[in-house]
Amino acid sequence: MHPLARELFPFPRSLTGDGVRQTLRVLERELPGLVIHEVPSGTAAFDWVVPDEWNARAARITGPDGKVVVDFNDSNLHLVGYSEPIEGVMSLATLEEHLHSDPELPDSIPYVTAYYHRTWGFCLSDDQRRTLVDGDYHVDIDSRFDQGSLTYGELIIPGTSSAEVLLSTYICHPSLANNELSGPVVLTAVAKWLHEQDRRFTYRLVFIPESIGALLYSSMNLRELQKHVVAGINLTCIGDDGDYSFLASREGNSPIDRIGKRVVRDTPQPVEYSYLDRGSDERTYAAPGIDLPLISLMRTKYGKYRGYHSSLDDLKLVTPSGLQGGLDLVRDTLKQLEESRYFLTTVRGEPQLGRRGLYHTMHARTVTDEVLLRTHILAYSDGLHSTMDIADMTGHDLEVIEALVDELHDHGLLIETDPRRGEVPDGLINRKDC
Repeated sequence: MHPLARELFPFPRSLTGDGVRQTLRVLERELPGLVIHEVPSGTAAFDWVVPDEWNARAARITGPDGKVVVDFNDSNLHLVGYSEPIEGVMSLATLEEHLHSDPELPDSIPYVTAYYHRTWGFCLSDDQRRTLVDGDYHVDIDSRFDQGSLTYGELIIPGTSSAEVLLSTYICHPSLANNELSGPVVLTAVAKWLHEQDRRFTYRLVFIPESIGALLYSSMNLRELQKHVVAGINLTCIGDDGDYSFLASREGNSPIDRIGKRVVRDTPQPVEYSYLDRGSDERTYAAPGIDLPLISLMRTKYGKYRGYHSSLDDLKLVTPSGLQGGLDLVRDTLKQLEESRYFLTTVRGEPQLGRRGLYHTMHARTVTDEVLLRTHILAYSDGLHSTMDIADMTGHDLEVIEALVDELHDHGLLIETDPRRGEVPDGLINRKDC
């Protein structure tokens, strides 16, 4: 994974453009079957519109002494994303209005964008900015806007069930290792691993520009996503050696929420966040009207590590061991999802256990533990709680729960299902033959 990140690191990615295409062509080499899509500028994506395609060829500032002060070729973070083309000479005072630096990280180049507002600008370290002297500066930005397209990649890995797991990551940040490349390289490794497994679920993997990409993908595939996706994971900031982080879905109580929490809690440095702490593509996928049961898995969360959105987020911060830990986190979550068993009760209300020999014949003040446990299992067999969830809630070993589940299944009181999105279809309950 780390060599792949090194290969992808220099590409000048943005929401659109050739840097994204370069990135996807490399991922296509790693993942035969990856389909690369081009969606025209101006395409509606719910309340948004795909912007013009932007490409930057060169950008530099030359100082009064004729020496280059800032060069896009040295770091593509030097240019504000979606900067307009400009060429001219200006005073330092005028130039300062278009310079960006971070006094809190004075040795770093900040990452700044202006996707939906036409302007231009340069980023440099605060240390360097303080050395600029009065005089005339020559500014040259060779960029262009076109009625082009937004590019994204999609890979479908089929399973035995039509129920889907959505795995999403983004490919729009230039030269940021953890906030950008850790997600795509870990998801690439996850895809290779999935191809080697016996799969219950169908896996839908998408490599998209953040925010507008998730909006566009959701708007183009909304009915399919809402019909088939039973769990989703957003992968971001998953390659450093820090925390293991879980961020909940909007409702916070889906099957993938419970699995993600369990897996993260078993890691060395677990951290849990609620949907109120959102900031990545979980904003879109779980938003009202889309409502996908999607969580985010991370190492150290975006905004929580030194160097976030700056040149300090480099390939020293992202390490082979950090990426391996991120891969293990995702794989362990998917393994548990694949292994979890979900059931639906077949009758409305509480079933009559006595006529099936599952309830004691004489009433007393207390109900025996085994009978009470049967009622607990039936109460939570809603397609939303797995047998492992019920074991956690009741404090019993999974083997005990599974044995009683099998008993109830044999008596026609439970049927096995894929995890539900929240609804219980009428056709699966109150069956006449029960």
